[in-house]
Amino acid sequence: MKRIPGLWPITNLRFAYYLLGVLYLALGTVMLGLEALSLVLRESPWGFLAGALVGLGLGFGFRRLGDPKHEPGRAEALLTIALIWLLVPALGAIPFYISGGMPYLDALFEAVSGFTTTGATALADFSQFGYSLFFWRSLMQWFGGVGFLVLVVALLSHLAVAGRQLFVTESTGVQKEPFTPRLRTAAQSILKVYTALTLAAALCYWIAGVPAFEAICNALTTLPAAGFSPNPRSFEQYSPLAQWFGTVFMFLGGAGFVLQYRLFFTKDPRPLLKDVELRIYTLIVLAFSLSLAVFLMTHHSQNMNYAWGDALRHAFFNVTSIVTTTGYASADFALWVPAAQAILVAAMFVGGCAGSGAGGIKVIRWLVVGAIVRRELIRSLHPQAVLTLRLGSKTLGEDVMRSVAAFISLYVVLVAVGALLISLLENNFVVGFTASAQAVGNIGPGLGAIGPMGSYAGLEPLSKVILIIEMWAGRIELIPVFALLTPELWKKLRG
Repeated sequence: MKRIPGLWPITNLRFAYYLLGVLYLALGTVMLGLEALSLVLRESPWGFLAGALVGLGLGFGFRRLGDPKHEPGRAEALLTIALIWLLVPALGAIPFYISGGMPYLDALFEAVSGFTTTGATALADFSQFGYSLFFWRSLMQWFGGVGFLVLVVALLSHLAVAGRQLFVTESTGVQKEPFTPRLRTAAQSILKVYTALTLAAALCYWIAGVPAFEAICNALTTLPAAGFSPNPRSFEQYSPLAQWFGTVFMFLGGAGFVLQYRLFFTKDPRPLLKDVELRIYTLIVLAFSLSLAVFLMTHHSQNMNYAWGDALRHAFFNVTSIVTTTGYASADFALWVPAAQAILVAAMFVGGCAGSGAGGIKVIRWLVVGAIVRRELIRSLHPQAVLTLRLGSKTLGEDVMRSVAAFISLYVVLVAVGALLISLLENNFVVGFTASAQAVGNIGPGLGAIGPMGSYAGLEPLSKVILIIEMWAGRIELIPVFALLTPELWKKLRG
């Protein structure tokens, strides 16, 4: 395609335009269906109608500018990822703004939180939403979770981004390469497991006594490790059986989906049993949960005297929710003693497994950090030793170590800067720190006014803008965001 002077993005972003156009067309079509649903339910259809018109109109326009045969370069791939998780929520916010009566900033906050599978809500009054808006709210998270996974496999696997060449290989067996039938097969495998577990979760919730509509919405937001619930009290008002089902499906949502595909569809449990990340992930959940259960049994607060069985149930549910970055709650842990809250805050920095819908730092990165620390400790005792860094049976290269170190450094910096700014704006350090930590980790609830039964609606507008940026950055795992700040990326885009 011949370059058009002065319009370099048209020729250099052909893949970005095409993919964004396809997504806008898909979302516009979904909104048309939800418009029909809102008419049947006698709810306001105008938000979905407006969203459908904007989505279909821009979708056709972006698709015409794009080229499906264009192989994206590294710079364009990074920019494409950043644009998707920024511009898609801008479209998704329209129904909340028009039909839901939310200020557009709050509507955008809700949509960004939805598509990034964060689960932090700016909705203060749940009665202002009808069934169609709650269903859209859940669908956003389901689309965001599976969309992220498919993009990780199909787009990022050939980019050495934040050590992802290690993560994708460990989780899916996909080597570092461009689009191939093998990568598409892996993406289809993810989708099969994702859909099957979602249907199973909906059925189990319904069997446990959750109303049918809430069972469907909660299932749609459990497997992507998302956390939006149509119930303002999250899982608190559901039966103990529903909470245990929630714990199980959140745990599965935080594990690698391709590993589960091999278990459920090929009947081969060996990859799961051999996977070091899955074993450590399981041990972390057990350790945090048992520690929290002990505190709940021995340190009561706000007249909440838990029996041993209840303490175990709440501990496992809330720890699994935070570790997997789902964000559900079976109790208002903002009322728990500080020691119990500290366990949950620490769990915010764990994250789920690679190849799952979970956000956060991810267990695999912590394993790399542990391997580096162990090597340096041994080297301090044996300075002349030549030590190969290994993770399980895989040898780690220096490029993996550098990228993981860079990711964690950027993660900590973004959390710290966000915490400082929001603390100053809100005049509350607990709110500022937990809001920033949950946003970058795509977790959902914080402490204080933004606890699991609270809302982000009362925060200052600038605080919401900061959190929107952090949720967006956390979902695309930071590197693309910071790459946008480098002149080298824009030079490559200009060609």
